[in-house]
Amino acid sequence: MIWQGKYLMACSTSIRLSLQQPQALVPYYGIVFKMKEFSISPVEMISSLWRNRNLGLALIKREVIGRYRGSALGLLWSFLTPVLMLIVYTFIFSVVFKTKWGGGTGSKAEFALILFAGLLVFNFFSECIGRAPNLIIANGNYVKKVIFPLEILPFVSIGAALFHTFVSFLVWLIFYLLFLGEPHFTLLLFPVVLLPLVLLSLGISWFLASLGVYLRDVGQIIGVFITMLMFLSPIFYPVSALPEKFQLFMHLNPLTSVIEQVREILISETVPNTWLFLINLLISAVFACLGFMWFQKTRKGFADVL
Repeated sequence: MIWQGKYLMACSTSIRLSLQQPQALVPYYGIVFKMKEFSISPVEMISSLWRNRNLGLALIKREVIGRYRGSALGLLWSFLTPVLMLIVYTFIFSVVFKTKWGGGTGSKAEFALILFAGLLVFNFFSECIGRAPNLIIANGNYVKKVIFPLEILPFVSIGAALFHTFVSFLVWLIFYLLFLGEPHFTLLLFPVVLLPLVLLSLGISWFLASLGVYLRDVGQIIGVFITMLMFLSPIFYPVSALPEKFQLFMHLNPLTSVIEQVREILISETVPNTWLFLINLLISAVFACLGFMWFQKTRKGFADVL
């Protein structure tokens, strides 16, 4: 009877473990159960995001609302923060330092909008990768206790960052209407131009989310990296302001082309180079696939570390 009870418990455990996010081999009462491996296929990457889209959207909503829960102004902060940023940066760079943007009209309003267009891109990217190393650590209960598709956590983080980016874009648009008049139709391309950066951020987030579980110092390193990246990106100055020998290195920065393309559609009112956009999109898609593969290959050890 004792042996039968243990056998039934082993069978029950086998069925239960097959539904969870298991290790490759799970020993139980001397029996080793072979568990399925996590797929690293790009098709599985797309399929998983699609299957769990409703869960992902619900978590994005919870993430956005939860960030401002308990504050007096609530979600209004998502609007006020970019407004205050725009005012402060405009004052510092156009009034204190009297900086002018090459090729522009020289007006403070135009300078502020050019500057803020670059910050739209940088703030999105920095929020995504800044949170990535702690995504799994902060949600350790999902790893140990609940059947949960961990691969959507970076997607949730990026969705929340996109929400704040489009709120900031709305602020930019209001300021443009107030100071420069009617915008050009090319601003409708903003989500399209941002797509390569979304894919790149997703790939990097998968990589850092996994790496952060095993190396807790990654979060500190990324914080320093983000600060350096802010000044090594063409946010406060155009690429043309640099000596030619440094311009090539600036274009190795993945943010450079996106920032320039965003300014083309928002300020210069021109359509970006199609081939350059497609190349960036392809490279970003490859990074997304590689990041997903790394995440799937390394996720089996999360429960042991956490």
